[in-house]
Amino acid sequence: MLPPFRADHVGSLLRPAALLKARAQRAEGSISAGDLRSIEDDAIRDVVRMQAEVGLSSATDGEFRRTSWHMDFIYRLGGVSQGDDRLTVRMHNNDGDVEFTAPALHINAPITLQEPIFGSDFEYLRSVAGPGVTPKLTIPSPSMVHYRGGRAAIDPAVYADEDAFWADLSAAYAAQVQAVHELGCTYLQLDDTSLAYLNDPDQRAVLDARGDDAEHQHLRYIKQINAALAGKPAGLRVTTHMCRGNYRSSWAASGSYDFVAEALFSELAVDGFFLEYDDERSGDFAPLRFVPAGKMVVLGLVTTKRGALESKDDLKRRIEEASRYVPLEQLCLSPQCGFSSTVEGNALSYEEQVAKLRLIVETAAEVWG
Repeated sequence: MLPPFRADHVGSLLRPAALLKARAQRAEGSISAGDLRSIEDDAIRDVVRMQAEVGLSSATDGEFRRTSWHMDFIYRLGGVSQGDDRLTVRMHNNDGDVEFTAPALHINAPITLQEPIFGSDFEYLRSVAGPGVTPKLTIPSPSMVHYRGGRAAIDPAVYADEDAFWADLSAAYAAQVQAVHELGCTYLQLDDTSLAYLNDPDQRAVLDARGDDAEHQHLRYIKQINAALAGKPAGLRVTTHMCRGNYRSSWAASGSYDFVAEALFSELAVDGFFLEYDDERSGDFAPLRFVPAGKMVVLGLVTTKRGALESKDDLKRRIEEASRYVPLEQLCLSPQCGFSSTVEGNALSYEEQVAKLRLIVETAAEVWG
């Protein structure tokens, strides 16, 4: 079977204590960059072995070399810089809210790809992935470069015409897609919270308030992702993952996929969709009726936000519910999101993480054989 696999996972994994210690030591200057990379190599080799041992057909590097799932990539695009101003980000969980500040993003020069981003990281992952394991690279989608600040983040002296910004951004992404394929990547994932956030009326209100067209923003994002993938090499499978935020077991948005579903599922030129479906915030499966034949849907039914293990029978029941809208042969199973979208990680243990991945593999084997 080609990716996505019946049992799959989103990408990020809990950082081991030794790696977190090494990152802190590097920040204070007590170890070198080479020392840190060597420790990262060891941690990645171990976590790739774990993924194989639980029975997964794909493996990521856990995003162990990153602080953030998306900004570590975005700031390496030519033309993108951190601003001195700060954005306040508010996330929610069952106990209340979590707030943090992050640097604003600015487009102050033409967007370019200066080198394959995460290229050497992928080469190492590929070198340690064993036989029968497909190494998977995860990167943020083009829309993530725009969503954080919108039109206001783009210097009008650089891009008086926003269409020119989008053309350069999609061209940079197209070059990235081609470059990583040349390094041997056959499984690429574009992670995208914006297309899920836009289902939340509160998020759309924020975009409207800053001057963006929230009612149609998803159409622009779909168009530009497709432009980035227009020259996708034969043999490269591309998926997208859409969730509503994942930071220390907290989330940013709620709402079903209804608002974007028809355009998203029928028009986005990817091979599969990783969808968050672990609780009532995600709505029901009805939006899946727009998924065309040939597209795979990876149901994120197993939460990464807490350690309690789901019931296998409940997972099978929910897969059956989803199959009322899209054929069973087009469905797969995964966690709802990564386990550690940022370096801090979610509130569960390594053992609980492994148990959830193993549950996904076992359930998929019983459902699909």
